[in-house]
Amino acid sequence: MVFVIGLGTVLNAAGIVLGGLLGMVCGRFLSERVQQTLNMACGVSVLFLGIAGAMEGMLSIKDGALSSGGTMMIVGSLALGGLVGELIDLESGFERFGEWLKIKTGNAREQRFVEGFVTASLTVCVGAMAIVGAIEDGMFGDWSILATKAVLDLIIVLVMTCSLGRGCLFSAIPVVLLQGSVTALARFIRPVMTDAALANLSLVGSILIFCVGLNLVWGKKIRVANLLPAIVFAVIFAFLPL
Repeated sequence: MVFVIGLGTVLNAAGIVLGGLLGMVCGRFLSERVQQTLNMACGVSVLFLGIAGAMEGMLSIKDGALSSGGTMMIVGSLALGGLVGELIDLESGFERFGEWLKIKTGNAREQRFVEGFVTASLTVCVGAMAIVGAIEDGMFGDWSILATKAVLDLIIVLVMTCSLGRGCLFSAIPVVLLQGSVTALARFIRPVMTDAALANLSLVGSILIFCVGLNLVWGKKIRVANLLPAIVFAVIFAFLPL
């Protein structure tokens, strides 16, 4: 494998764009009824991705019995993250950027452009793979984790684009910004990302992914973008003597 720093994010973005393009082509041949079913299928899939990640982080076997943990960290991270997110109003920022993209890319008539952009962006950006993969890429030029994520994101964005439209394709932009920044700052971020911090990040990230799936299935119920600061608090909790 050729070790080139930053290649992982490039591959990841390319996978998202390819998935979006394929989704746009496939979506043209699908009726509204089929698109709605795909939307539900995508939502249910994202729900179970979130549930699986959360359960993996919360449940463990001790003395032959199943036990759970991390409750205090989850409640604290989501509460504090939600408070900060609402004060900053990240959701509106995402939507404004989506509206700007919608106009600048000539998609003003695309009704679900912003919804597709925000939903896909949250799905492909939230999670431990994005952070760990970007750190490995920045420190060692090892893009294998992000290459795997690129394949997963390609499939996710392909299905989402079929039901939510071409806005999903542009989720490659926040991926490049997030993972590119982490890759560039990897040497400073890596010492903070201990095993405990990554476990907390993965757990809270999975809960946010579950919230994205909930919005896909039942309509927008949760301002997920305003909960994004919870990931930062999850990492902070790893260093507190709890």
